[in-house]
Amino acid sequence: AFGGGAGVLPDMQRAAVDLHHWLTPREFLDFFALSRASPGPGSLIVVLIGQKTAGLAGAMVAFLAMFVPSSVVLYVAALVWHRAAHSAWRALLERALAPVAIGLTLASGLALIRGTEHSWAAYVVTAAATLAFAFTELHPLALLAGGAVLVLVAGS
Repeated sequence: AFGGGAGVLPDMQRAAVDLHHWLTPREFLDFFALSRASPGPGSLIVVLIGQKTAGLAGAMVAFLAMFVPSSVVLYVAALVWHRAAHSAWRALLERALAPVAIGLTLASGLALIRGTEHSWAAYVVTAAATLAFAFTELHPLALLAGGAVLVLVAGS
């Protein structure tokens, strides 16, 4: 997917939650948070979904299905991309795909927001964290801790 693993999150959420009902929206968000907090690619959410759906075999099939085809395609694409380092089509393609990647990333964010709790406190914390990530160099763990404190204070 253009935009990395985040580009497939809306479709993944639609399939796992809405279409097949393997997960609730809350479980999907929990799995997303766990996959982002753990080391490795953020796309490891597929392993968690596979494990929940079909146990260890499901986790392994999900892992292989997510990473083997894309790794092979990426390897071949990287060979072609490297050979075309100074070609005009490469520069044009980079400029053309940048908005696509940004759009897919934003769509992923919107898909995740739809599955969250819809309280004013959650929206405020999400907006504040987004602005802090965009305009400061604060460490992400500091922002997570601050968001947790704000939700706890607002919830009591």
